[in-house]
Amino acid sequence: MRQILRAAKSAVFDAAHRTGVLRAVRDSRWRQERLLILGYHGVSLEDEHEWDPELYMAPSTFESRLRAIERGKYTVLPLASALAALDEGKLPPRSVALTFDDGLFDFRARVFPALQERGFPATVYLTTYYSEYNRPVFGPVCSYILWKARHAAPLNLRRFTGEDGSLSIATAEGRREALEGIVAAAERDHLTAREKDEVARTLAEELGVDYAELCAKRILHLMSGDEVSDLARRGVDFQLHTHRHRILDDAESVRREIRDNRMRIERLTNQPALHLCYPSGLYDRALLPCIEGEHVASATTCDPGLVTSRSARLLLPRFVDTQLVSDAKFEGWLSGAAVFFRGRRSYGHVRS
Repeated sequence: MRQILRAAKSAVFDAAHRTGVLRAVRDSRWRQERLLILGYHGVSLEDEHEWDPELYMAPSTFESRLRAIERGKYTVLPLASALAALDEGKLPPRSVALTFDDGLFDFRARVFPALQERGFPATVYLTTYYSEYNRPVFGPVCSYILWKARHAAPLNLRRFTGEDGSLSIATAEGRREALEGIVAAAERDHLTAREKDEVARTLAEELGVDYAELCAKRILHLMSGDEVSDLARRGVDFQLHTHRHRILDDAESVRREIRDNRMRIERLTNQPALHLCYPSGLYDRALLPCIEGEHVASATTCDPGLVTSRSARLLLPRFVDTQLVSDAKFEGWLSGAAVFFRGRRSYGHVRS
Protein backbone atom coordinates (compact mmCIF):
# COMPACT_ATOMS: atom_id res chain seq x y z
CA MET A 1 0.00 0.00 0.00
CA ARG A 2 2.80 2.44 0.87
CA GLN A 3 4.44 1.79 -2.49
CA ILE A 4 1.14 2.47 -4.27
CA LEU A 5 0.66 5.75 -2.38
CA ARG A 6 4.28 6.73 -3.06
CA ALA A 7 3.81 6.08 -6.79
CA ALA A 8 0.55 8.04 -6.84
CA LYS A 9 2.14 11.05 -5.15
CA SER A 10 5.09 10.89 -7.51
CA ALA A 11 2.68 10.96 -10.45
CA VAL A 12 0.99 14.05 -8.98
CA PHE A 13 4.34 15.84 -8.63
CA ASP A 14 5.35 14.84 -12.16
CA ALA A 15 2.13 16.35 -13.48
CA ALA A 16 2.62 19.51 -11.42
CA HIS A 17 6.12 19.85 -12.83
CA ARG A 18 5.01 19.39 -16.44
CA THR A 19 2.18 21.90 -16.14
CA GLY A 20 4.32 24.60 -14.53
CA VAL A 21 2.59 24.46 -11.13
CA LEU A 22 5.85 23.89 -9.25
CA ARG A 23 7.53 26.80 -10.99
CA ALA A 24 4.59 29.11 -10.24
CA VAL A 25 4.59 28.21 -6.53
CA ARG A 26 8.39 28.44 -6.35
CA ASP A 27 8.36 32.01 -7.69
CA SER A 28 5.37 33.19 -5.66
CA ARG A 29 5.34 35.70 -2.85
CA TRP A 30 3.83 32.92 -0.70
CA ARG A 31 7.02 30.85 -1.12
CA GLN A 32 9.27 33.85 -0.50
CA GLU A 33 7.74 34.18 2.97
CA ARG A 34 8.63 30.60 3.83
CA LEU A 35 11.83 28.71 4.58
CA LEU A 36 12.37 25.06 3.68
CA ILE A 37 14.63 23.24 6.13
CA LEU A 38 15.94 20.04 4.57
CA GLY A 39 17.08 17.20 6.84
CA TYR A 40 19.55 14.43 5.97
CA HIS A 41 21.29 11.60 7.79
CA GLY A 42 23.97 9.68 5.92
CA VAL A 43 25.38 9.54 2.41
CA SER A 44 26.80 6.09 1.76
CA LEU A 45 30.48 5.29 1.85
CA GLU A 46 29.64 1.91 0.31
CA ASP A 47 26.26 0.13 0.35
CA GLU A 48 24.58 1.63 3.41
CA HIS A 49 21.67 2.98 1.34
CA GLU A 50 20.87 -0.58 0.30
CA TRP A 51 20.81 -1.62 3.96
CA ASP A 52 18.63 1.28 5.17
CA PRO A 53 17.34 3.68 2.48
CA GLU A 54 15.51 5.74 5.10
CA LEU A 55 18.78 6.50 6.89
CA TYR A 56 21.31 6.52 4.05
CA MET A 57 21.31 8.02 0.57
CA ALA A 58 23.43 7.01 -2.42
CA PRO A 59 26.06 9.63 -3.37
CA SER A 60 24.52 9.89 -6.84
CA THR A 61 21.10 10.67 -5.32
CA PHE A 62 22.57 13.35 -3.08
CA GLU A 63 24.35 14.91 -6.06
CA SER A 64 21.03 15.02 -7.93
CA ARG A 65 19.49 16.89 -4.99
CA LEU A 66 22.23 19.50 -5.07
CA ARG A 67 21.83 19.89 -8.82
CA ALA A 68 18.09 20.46 -8.36
CA ILE A 69 18.82 23.21 -5.82
CA GLU A 70 21.25 24.83 -8.26
CA ARG A 71 18.95 24.43 -11.24
CA GLY A 72 16.03 26.06 -9.42
CA LYS A 73 18.27 28.94 -8.27
CA TYR A 74 17.38 28.39 -4.62
CA THR A 75 19.09 30.49 -1.97
CA VAL A 76 20.90 28.22 0.51
CA LEU A 77 21.31 30.01 3.82
CA PRO A 78 22.91 29.14 7.17
CA LEU A 79 20.12 28.05 9.51
CA ALA A 80 20.52 30.84 12.07
CA SER A 81 20.76 33.50 9.36
CA ALA A 82 17.66 32.13 7.63
CA LEU A 83 15.62 32.22 10.84
CA ALA A 84 16.77 35.78 11.59
CA ALA A 85 15.90 36.91 8.06
CA LEU A 86 12.47 35.30 8.40
CA ASP A 87 11.81 37.18 11.63
CA GLU A 88 12.89 40.46 10.01
CA GLY A 89 10.80 39.91 6.87
CA LYS A 90 13.98 39.85 4.76
CA LEU A 91 14.03 36.25 3.60
CA PRO A 92 15.46 35.97 0.05
CA PRO A 93 13.39 34.22 -2.64
CA ARG A 94 13.40 30.40 -2.65
CA SER A 95 15.20 30.06 0.67
CA VAL A 96 16.51 26.69 1.85
CA ALA A 97 18.61 25.57 4.84
CA LEU A 98 20.51 22.27 4.81
CA THR A 99 20.77 20.24 8.03
CA PHE A 100 22.48 16.91 8.71
CA ASP A 101 21.74 14.78 11.76
CA ASP A 102 24.19 12.95 14.02
CA GLY A 103 27.56 14.04 12.57
CA LEU A 104 28.42 10.83 10.74
CA PHE A 105 31.88 10.48 9.21
CA ASP A 106 30.41 10.32 5.71
CA PHE A 107 29.48 14.01 6.10
CA ARG A 108 33.18 14.79 6.02
CA ALA A 109 33.99 12.25 3.30
CA ARG A 110 31.01 12.65 0.96
CA VAL A 111 28.89 15.66 1.84
CA PHE A 112 31.27 18.48 2.75
CA PRO A 113 33.30 18.35 -0.50
CA ALA A 114 30.07 18.55 -2.55
CA LEU A 115 28.76 21.47 -0.49
CA GLN A 116 32.10 23.28 -0.54
CA GLU A 117 32.25 23.01 -4.32
CA ARG A 118 28.96 24.90 -4.53
CA GLY A 119 29.48 27.28 -1.62
CA PHE A 120 26.48 25.84 0.24
CA PRO A 121 26.45 26.30 4.05
CA ALA A 122 25.19 23.52 6.32
CA THR A 123 24.28 22.80 9.92
CA VAL A 124 25.31 19.50 11.49
CA TYR A 125 23.33 18.44 14.54
CA LEU A 126 26.09 16.59 16.39
CA THR A 127 25.51 13.89 18.98
CA THR A 128 28.77 13.80 20.85
CA TYR A 129 29.09 10.51 22.77
CA TYR A 130 30.19 8.39 19.79
CA SER A 131 32.27 11.29 18.54
CA GLU A 132 34.38 10.94 21.69
CA TYR A 133 34.25 7.14 21.72
CA ASN A 134 34.98 6.85 18.04
CA ARG A 135 33.75 3.37 17.20
CA PRO A 136 30.72 2.24 15.16
CA VAL A 137 27.39 3.18 16.77
CA PHE A 138 26.23 -0.02 18.45
CA GLY A 139 22.61 -0.53 17.39
CA PRO A 140 23.01 0.54 13.76
CA VAL A 141 26.25 -1.42 13.25
CA CYS A 142 24.66 -4.61 14.59
CA SER A 143 21.77 -4.08 12.17
CA TYR A 144 24.22 -3.49 9.31
CA ILE A 145 26.21 -6.63 10.18
CA LEU A 146 23.06 -8.75 10.23
CA TRP A 147 22.08 -7.36 6.83
CA LYS A 148 25.55 -7.95 5.37
CA ALA A 149 25.32 -11.58 6.52
CA ARG A 150 21.72 -12.14 5.44
CA HIS A 151 22.74 -15.12 3.31
CA ALA A 152 24.55 -16.80 6.21
CA ALA A 153 23.29 -19.76 8.25
CA PRO A 154 20.82 -19.10 11.11
CA LEU A 155 22.33 -17.17 14.01
CA ASN A 156 22.76 -18.89 17.38
CA LEU A 157 21.59 -16.26 19.84
CA ARG A 158 23.05 -17.78 23.01
CA ARG A 159 26.33 -15.81 22.86
CA PHE A 160 24.41 -12.55 22.47
CA THR A 161 21.23 -12.85 24.51
CA GLY A 162 21.93 -15.76 26.87
CA GLU A 163 18.96 -17.65 25.48
CA ASP A 164 19.07 -20.88 23.49
CA GLY A 165 17.81 -20.99 19.94
CA SER A 166 18.74 -20.17 16.39
CA LEU A 167 17.15 -17.48 14.26
CA SER A 168 17.16 -17.09 10.49
CA ILE A 169 18.45 -13.69 9.40
CA ALA A 170 17.49 -14.22 5.76
CA THR A 171 14.41 -12.02 6.18
CA ALA A 172 13.97 -8.47 7.42
CA GLU A 173 11.69 -9.77 10.18
CA GLY A 174 14.30 -12.27 11.35
CA ARG A 175 17.02 -9.60 11.38
CA ARG A 176 14.75 -7.22 13.29
CA GLU A 177 14.05 -9.88 15.93
CA ALA A 178 17.75 -10.69 16.27
CA LEU A 179 18.69 -7.03 16.57
CA GLU A 180 16.05 -6.35 19.22
CA GLY A 181 17.28 -9.31 21.25
CA ILE A 182 20.93 -8.25 21.03
CA VAL A 183 20.26 -4.61 21.93
CA ALA A 184 17.87 -5.55 24.75
CA ALA A 185 20.46 -7.91 26.25
CA ALA A 186 23.13 -5.19 26.14
CA GLU A 187 20.82 -2.77 27.93
CA ARG A 188 19.72 -5.42 30.44
CA ASP A 189 23.33 -6.18 31.32
CA HIS A 190 24.25 -2.46 31.46
CA LEU A 191 27.15 -2.94 29.07
CA THR A 192 29.62 -0.14 28.61
CA ALA A 193 30.29 1.28 25.15
CA ARG A 194 33.50 -0.74 24.98
CA GLU A 195 31.65 -3.93 25.91
CA LYS A 196 28.96 -3.21 23.31
CA ASP A 197 31.67 -2.77 20.70
CA GLU A 198 33.03 -6.18 21.66
CA VAL A 199 29.53 -7.65 21.16
CA ALA A 200 29.38 -6.08 17.68
CA ARG A 201 32.85 -7.45 16.87
CA THR A 202 31.83 -10.92 18.06
CA LEU A 203 28.62 -10.77 16.02
CA ALA A 204 30.60 -9.87 12.91
CA GLU A 205 33.06 -12.70 13.57
CA GLU A 206 30.21 -15.18 14.08
CA LEU A 207 28.64 -14.16 10.76
CA GLY A 208 31.80 -13.85 8.68
CA VAL A 209 31.81 -10.06 8.37
CA ASP A 210 35.21 -8.32 8.54
CA TYR A 211 34.75 -5.93 11.47
CA ALA A 212 38.28 -4.53 11.27
CA GLU A 213 37.72 -3.55 7.63
CA LEU A 214 34.35 -1.98 8.47
CA CYS A 215 36.02 0.10 11.19
CA ALA A 216 38.94 1.06 8.95
CA LYS A 217 36.45 2.45 6.42
CA ARG A 218 34.68 4.40 9.22
CA ILE A 219 31.29 2.98 8.27
CA LEU A 220 28.66 4.00 10.86
CA HIS A 221 31.23 6.11 12.73
CA LEU A 222 30.72 9.69 13.79
CA MET A 223 33.32 12.35 13.10
CA SER A 224 36.03 12.59 15.72
CA GLY A 225 36.57 15.72 17.80
CA ASP A 226 39.53 16.75 15.66
CA GLU A 227 37.46 16.34 12.50
CA VAL A 228 34.64 18.42 13.96
CA SER A 229 37.08 21.17 14.94
CA ASP A 230 38.60 21.16 11.46
CA LEU A 231 35.23 21.48 9.71
CA ALA A 232 34.10 24.17 12.14
CA ARG A 233 37.15 26.23 11.17
CA ARG A 234 36.12 25.73 7.54
CA GLY A 235 32.64 27.10 8.10
CA VAL A 236 30.43 24.15 9.07
CA ASP A 237 27.88 25.03 11.76
CA PHE A 238 27.66 22.39 14.52
CA GLN A 239 24.59 22.41 16.75
CA LEU A 240 22.80 20.38 19.41
CA HIS A 241 21.48 16.82 19.02
CA THR A 242 21.96 15.63 22.65
CA HIS A 243 25.12 14.00 23.94
CA ARG A 244 23.89 10.40 24.01
CA HIS A 245 21.17 10.61 21.31
CA ARG A 246 18.62 10.16 24.10
CA ILE A 247 14.96 11.07 23.88
CA LEU A 248 14.20 14.14 25.99
CA ASP A 249 11.39 12.73 28.13
CA ASP A 250 11.80 14.54 31.46
CA ALA A 251 13.29 17.77 32.79
CA GLU A 252 16.39 16.04 34.12
CA SER A 253 17.20 14.48 30.74
CA VAL A 254 16.65 17.84 29.01
CA ARG A 255 19.14 19.59 31.24
CA ARG A 256 21.72 16.79 31.25
CA GLU A 257 21.66 16.00 27.54
CA ILE A 258 21.66 19.60 26.32
CA ARG A 259 24.34 20.75 28.76
CA ASP A 260 26.63 17.77 28.11
CA ASN A 261 26.17 18.18 24.35
CA ARG A 262 26.66 21.96 24.36
CA MET A 263 29.80 21.85 26.50
CA ARG A 264 31.50 19.46 24.07
CA ILE A 265 30.37 21.21 20.88
CA GLU A 266 31.41 24.65 22.08
CA ARG A 267 34.77 23.31 23.25
CA LEU A 268 35.39 21.79 19.81
CA THR A 269 34.10 24.68 17.68
CA ASN A 270 34.52 27.85 19.76
CA GLN A 271 31.03 28.78 18.54
CA PRO A 272 27.73 28.96 20.48
CA ALA A 273 25.47 25.90 20.28
CA LEU A 274 21.94 27.31 20.44
CA HIS A 275 19.94 25.25 17.94
CA LEU A 276 18.62 21.76 18.64
CA CYS A 277 17.35 18.82 16.60
CA TYR A 278 15.18 16.34 18.52
CA PRO A 279 16.71 12.83 18.40
CA SER A 280 14.59 10.60 16.15
CA GLY A 281 12.16 13.49 15.78
CA LEU A 282 10.60 12.77 19.19
CA TYR A 283 9.47 15.63 21.38
CA ASP A 284 7.13 16.35 24.28
CA ARG A 285 5.30 19.67 24.22
CA ALA A 286 5.19 19.71 28.02
CA LEU A 287 9.00 19.99 28.06
CA LEU A 288 9.24 23.01 25.76
CA PRO A 289 9.53 25.51 28.67
CA CYS A 290 12.43 23.46 30.07
CA ILE A 291 14.15 23.37 26.68
CA GLU A 292 13.66 27.13 26.33
CA GLY A 293 15.14 27.50 29.82
CA GLU A 294 18.32 25.87 28.52
CA HIS A 295 18.69 28.83 26.11
CA VAL A 296 17.77 26.87 22.99
CA ALA A 297 16.92 29.35 20.24
CA SER A 298 15.31 26.86 17.83
CA ALA A 299 14.53 23.17 17.59
CA THR A 300 13.76 21.19 14.45
CA THR A 301 11.36 18.27 14.25
CA CYS A 302 10.81 15.69 11.53
CA ASP A 303 7.29 17.02 10.88
CA PRO A 304 7.19 17.93 7.16
CA GLY A 305 6.37 21.53 6.34
CA LEU A 306 7.72 25.01 5.63
CA VAL A 307 8.78 27.48 8.30
CA THR A 308 7.01 30.83 8.53
CA SER A 309 7.48 33.80 10.84
CA ARG A 310 4.62 32.35 12.92
CA SER A 311 6.15 28.89 13.36
CA ALA A 312 6.94 27.95 16.96
CA ARG A 313 10.72 28.18 17.18
CA LEU A 314 10.99 25.01 19.27
CA LEU A 315 8.78 23.03 16.86
CA LEU A 316 10.17 23.91 13.46
CA PRO A 317 8.97 21.70 10.60
CA ARG A 318 11.55 20.08 8.36
CA PHE A 319 11.42 17.84 5.32
CA VAL A 320 13.60 14.75 5.90
CA ASP A 321 14.90 13.67 2.51
CA THR A 322 15.74 10.00 1.93
CA GLN A 323 16.76 7.60 -0.82
CA LEU A 324 13.07 6.64 -1.15
CA VAL A 325 11.97 10.18 -2.11
CA SER A 326 11.50 10.58 -5.86
CA ASP A 327 13.14 13.47 -7.74
CA ALA A 328 9.68 14.83 -8.51
CA LYS A 329 8.63 14.84 -4.87
CA PHE A 330 11.89 16.47 -3.83
CA GLU A 331 11.36 19.28 -6.32
CA GLY A 332 7.80 19.55 -5.04
CA TRP A 333 9.17 20.28 -1.58
CA LEU A 334 11.79 22.71 -2.89
CA SER A 335 9.08 24.70 -4.65
CA GLY A 336 6.79 24.54 -1.63
CA ALA A 337 3.93 22.97 -3.56
CA ALA A 338 4.33 19.66 -1.71
CA VAL A 339 2.94 21.21 1.45
CA PHE A 340 -0.50 21.01 -0.16
CA PHE A 341 -0.13 17.26 -0.80
CA ARG A 342 1.51 16.10 2.40
CA GLY A 343 -0.01 13.18 4.24
CA ARG A 344 0.17 12.23 7.86
CA ARG A 345 3.45 12.59 9.67
CA SER A 346 5.26 9.27 9.39
CA TYR A 347 8.68 9.91 10.93
CA GLY A 348 8.95 9.50 14.67
CA HIS A 349 6.21 10.18 17.20
CA VAL A 350 4.89 13.12 19.14
CA ARG A 351 3.78 13.28 22.73
CA SER A 352 1.48 16.13 23.65
